[in-house]
Amino acid sequence: MSTTETRWGLSPRVRAVLLTYALAVLAFGVGVVFLTAIAVVYLSATGSDQISAVASLGMSLIALQGLAFPLVSLTYLHRRGLGRDFLDYSLPSLRELGQTVLTFLGIIALIIVAGLVIQTLGLEAASNTAGETASANPEIVPFLILASFLLIGPGEELLFRGVIQGTLRKHFSAPAAILLASGAFAPLHITALIGDLQAGLVTIAVLFLPSLAFGYAYEKTDNLVVPALAHGLYDAFLFAMLYLATAYAPETQSLLGL
Repeated sequence: MSTTETRWGLSPRVRAVLLTYALAVLAFGVGVVFLTAIAVVYLSATGSDQISAVASLGMSLIALQGLAFPLVSLTYLHRRGLGRDFLDYSLPSLRELGQTVLTFLGIIALIIVAGLVIQTLGLEAASNTAGETASANPEIVPFLILASFLLIGPGEELLFRGVIQGTLRKHFSAPAAILLASGAFAPLHITALIGDLQAGLVTIAVLFLPSLAFGYAYEKTDNLVVPALAHGLYDAFLFAMLYLATAYAPETQSLLGL
């Protein structure tokens, strides 16, 4: 069969999109399984009948970004016979570190503009469960900053940029692959949002902005470490700002809703 022929009536491009989106859903599904298992062990070990918001957040980070995302990603690569050359990762050079900082600053600028647009239109964005938990328990912020670099950034970028965008890049142009990967990244974050449907859709739309920036950084540098660092830096910055707002200016917390 030639590479131009379709299988099951689907073109290679359509199959690539369906495959990568299925991987994203599968990763979240596996994460739910891990989260359930961790919760059961926790409840059995503590003899408690409920889980605090802080413990739930920690379990979620471990189950999803720490276990499920890497496991699904590496299993996919193994089953497809893909190795290190597919992921493109290495110790970042000074130029790549500069790109990391530029990506981070660019995202901050984009988010500020998005916030102004949302305010002008009179819309409301949904809040994030991690942000809500950190706001109520500011003592956990240092751990969340650490998790941003060790779990969130690496785990999410391995799946969405390394595997999903990398797979799509074999069938699409760079802009299309970045956009399609963001289409898998942003909507699945709805599980971590608090608010009505309209607020959730607004936040998901905004989440496309950092995702596009991470995708561009990966395409530009061919180094997965760059978007992983930029992602970790961005989340760590938000957690740090949330801590400062909670400690010194509670009235500004609403500005961090995005």
